Amino acid sequence: MILYHGSFSVIEKPDLSFSRLRTDFGRGFYLTPLKSQAADWSKKFLSQHGTAYISQYNFLSKAGEKLPPEVKILEFDSHTREWLDFVTACRLGKPNDSGWDLVIGGVANDKVFDTLQLYFDNIIGADEAIGRLRFNKPNFQYCFKNQPLMDNYLFFCGSEQIK
Repeated sequence: MILYHGSFSVIEKPDLSFSRLRTDFGRGFYLTPLKSQAADWSKKFLSQHGTAYISQYNFLSKAGEKLPPEVKILEFDSHTREWLDFVTACRLGKPNDSGWDLVIGGVANDKVFDTLQLYFDNIIGADEAIGRLRFNKPNFQYCFKNQPLMDNYLFFCGSEQIK
């Protein structure tokens, strides 16, 4: 499976020590299977750093390769109440990581974050927030939270500069 990461630099060897706390799924290295989404992420860096890149990785490089059963994966199939609660906790800096190695699910992009802010401020309830989130542009992310998992199963394939 090919995954992409947008940044101001090429990231050949991801390092979790550089990850930030108040993100959708907490500290981790974020990738997406959608190249256009990675391009959108990287474009934010053009004005800040003057450069933007999409790095490409192969996850589970061999055909049919699977992760060991002890790898803990949390996957959100859609914007559900569980997803909303998890993202809310992480965005507020109070993640309930429970030892997850990999979290997979939808992105709380800027439009989604507007809805989350209304939810944080108790202006709308959970059902209204989830209803609004269902109408946003499709997006998806993988948040790697375990350095050995990345070192052993995520392989850098190359990068391209975004202009």
